[in-house]
Amino acid sequence: MYIADCSSEFVFTASRSSGAGGQNVNKVNSKVELRFHIDSSSCLTEEQKALLQAKLRSHITDDGYLCIRSQVSRSQLQNKEICVQKFYEYIAGALQVSKPRKATKPTQASQIERLHKKKLNSEIKKMRKSPDI
Repeated sequence: MYIADCSSEFVFTASRSSGAGGQNVNKVNSKVELRFHIDSSSCLTEEQKALLQAKLRSHITDDGYLCIRSQVSRSQLQNKEICVQKFYEYIAGALQVSKPRKATKPTQASQIERLHKKKLNSEIKKMRKSPDI
């Protein structure tokens, strides 16, 4: 499914990253958060918006923003690029239509094998029982 360029609707915020980085971590805002409001987007159809709301609900805030964070790199620019890449991966994955599952019946061999295993299990459990005197 084709996804239009939504980069004009991205809102980026930067903050101080946690973790390793030495003294640089205390003075540089390298952690990046990409926010994208799904409902007000002009690059998505209504059907796509509904699908994204359903499939990406763990990444969507109560305000309706899709939030993606990155603090992998010490560079703010690289983290921004990672966020954009993640965004398009999430969208592509969520909009991909999965094939419907075909219902199948178990084969005769698998049914016989299952019954055989049940019989063996039953025998094992009978052996555990104390003998009647």
